[in-house]
Amino acid sequence: MDNHTLTITDNRTQKSYEVPISHGTIRAMDLRQIKTGPEDFGLMTYDPAFMNTASCQSAITYLDGDAGILRYRGYPIEQLAEKCTFLEVAYLLLNGELPTSDQLDEWNCRVMRHTMLHENVRKFMDGFHHDAHPMGMLISTVAALSTFYPDVRNIADARCRRKQIVRLIGKMPTLAAFSYRHRLGRPYVYPDPDLSYTQNYMNMLWRKTEPKYAANPVLSRALEVLFILHADHEQNCSTSTMRAVGSSNADPFSTTAAAIAALSGPLHGGANEEVLRMLDEVGSKEHIPAFIEQVKEGKRKLMGFGHRVYKNYDPRARIIKQVAEEVFEVTGRNPRIDIALELEKIALSDEYFIKRKLYPNVDFYSGIIYQAMGFTPDQFTVLFGIPRTVGWLAQWEEMMLDPERKIARPRQIYTGADKRDFVPITLRSVHDRELVGA
Repeated sequence: MDNHTLTITDNRTQKSYEVPISHGTIRAMDLRQIKTGPEDFGLMTYDPAFMNTASCQSAITYLDGDAGILRYRGYPIEQLAEKCTFLEVAYLLLNGELPTSDQLDEWNCRVMRHTMLHENVRKFMDGFHHDAHPMGMLISTVAALSTFYPDVRNIADARCRRKQIVRLIGKMPTLAAFSYRHRLGRPYVYPDPDLSYTQNYMNMLWRKTEPKYAANPVLSRALEVLFILHADHEQNCSTSTMRAVGSSNADPFSTTAAAIAALSGPLHGGANEEVLRMLDEVGSKEHIPAFIEQVKEGKRKLMGFGHRVYKNYDPRARIIKQVAEEVFEVTGRNPRIDIALELEKIALSDEYFIKRKLYPNVDFYSGIIYQAMGFTPDQFTVLFGIPRTVGWLAQWEEMMLDPERKIARPRQIYTGADKRDFVPITLRSVHDRELVGA
């Protein structure tokens, strides 16, 4: 007998069923055959927040949370962060292989050629209130881009799909920078295709009156590393949203806007901003022991520690910790880093956190670096969204090519009232109305 199967005995009927096991999973639809009778719908699984459900098969990102491993297309994140540019990693995520020198040059040119925006997009952004949140502007403007390109809905055509992918990757830094300048009331700075991807973004953010912006190479490289670390992370909330919305054959601009909306939540993309607030509340290293005790008593939360997937030290946090020291040599030391380091030291030696496998994640240090580089907290999630666009689009295109693709349609367990007959309003009692309003 094949040992790659699971035998299930239904104690209601005493029947047994043999279900195949593949890649450590069973297909939920294989449970549908388990019924008490012909009228029975069949067995379903109940998994709130998809804690233990695989929604797809993917060859893009490998993540082992217990071992603290993250790989893009098989390459360890540590090697890619050390040796690659962001656009080199973007090419890898989208194509499955690292580019040759000629391929990378062509890829860089294609992306940078699409950094320009239609002038009407600029006018569209001018319509936002002066203090509009950058993420709100980004969601709306990315969605609006779908109206500027008539071919965007032709998602069945491979060449057309790739054109939209390049457009989005090229335009995201421009949209992000324009949202930043809009909030400050500064004139927009147009892209400079002679600069690298990250240098061009910094140019559009911070250029003033100088004829040519020269980014600090240490800060530019730090941004490259941060972009690489955030490029993809398996089936997280926003990536799952990208796949779910894309499964209806919505265009990639609309699906990306939906993914940005998911990212905008403080439990996802805004977590590093919450870390900064926490460090400000702690105030100094002397207050850390008392803060730790409050966390253990359930009175406070230790932001930036723990992860849905990682039960070990987040490999991205290790890299960011080193990048932080390089950034501070240029910008000066952010006093929050000393509080963060001491907080990490104490937490990692405390049995309470060790037992619960609460280790620093990518958000614990990234906000400190962003702030040291000159980014305001309202830009942190935007900074996340720029590189993650590559991962979203890689996942979207993989889904489009999946022969098993169907429109996303989860099931539910109905817990409402059983069938009941309509009651005319004149016969409805006060008691019934009070129950409804309770």
